[in-house]
Amino acid sequence: MRCGWLLCLGLAVSLPAAPSPALAQDRTALRIGHFPNITHVQALVARAMERQGSQWFAGRLGPGVRIQWYAYNAGPSAMEAIFARSLDLAYVGPNPALNAYARSRGSEVRVIAGAVNGGSALVVQGDSTLTKPADFKGRRIATPQFGNTQDVAARAWLAAGGLRITQTGGDAQVVPTGNPDQLSLFKTRQLDAVWTVEPWVSRLEAEAGGKVLVEERDAITTVLVSRADFLAQNRDLARRFVAAHRELTEWIRQNPDEAQRLAREELQASFRLAMEPGLVARTWARMNITADVTLSAFQSFAASAQAVGFLRGTPALDRLIEAP
Repeated sequence: MRCGWLLCLGLAVSLPAAPSPALAQDRTALRIGHFPNITHVQALVARAMERQGSQWFAGRLGPGVRIQWYAYNAGPSAMEAIFARSLDLAYVGPNPALNAYARSRGSEVRVIAGAVNGGSALVVQGDSTLTKPADFKGRRIATPQFGNTQDVAARAWLAAGGLRITQTGGDAQVVPTGNPDQLSLFKTRQLDAVWTVEPWVSRLEAEAGGKVLVEERDAITTVLVSRADFLAQNRDLARRFVAAHRELTEWIRQNPDEAQRLAREELQASFRLAMEPGLVARTWARMNITADVTLSAFQSFAASAQAVGFLRGTPALDRLIEAP
């Protein structure tokens, strides 16, 4: 049975569960979602610092504010938590943020800062002869989750190349698959290609012999979003968080070796993802870590999402990006 894309989603069982609604009563708890991806580097570095006793965010937000982190496999799940008021802020991809904004007719979600551009790519088998969208007819391409940024990018790229792509099939099969499962399925050649983000792009290259066919060096990969009502009711707190986020982004840019070490340690400590220093350095070269974001980029994402049937009747985007 075909269902609406947001109704078909569930939280990844391998990651921590969403916070209970009771936490909403704790006014000192700032609840932040992110993914176990290098492209969510601000969250990884901040969590690693906390583990070492340095409260980057809490120390800049004023007395009595505690940070609570929650991890999700991909953007649509995190946006469901935003709708459920289980999160206040989230590091997330642009397409889930855009879809949540459209679903709520512009009333629920605000983008308050950028985080990372680049770091996403289409990876094919090392001996593959696939070079253009038409070559993917009858092939299987994995993406992290139905409706997430890479899922939309894959479908839009295939459709732009002349293939008929539907939400459930078409000329090529786009298969939403958790990132760890993508790697194992790619190794056993049950997938012809994967469109994903770092560190999985580099792991597919290094551990499974894959090669990059399409690289999105300039596309927005991660943004920082807020619940609209949280932003309206806690504007000063949100402003201080964004200022701390921008300061951390610049620290990461100025201290890449230390930031990479902290990100590796956090992936190992919280998610049992062991990554060699050389692999993380490889992922770093593909990313542009920036707190800036533009409306024009979201207009491009909206056009792609509309082209593959994820957005219909998109509201005006004038309220999507809002500085605290």
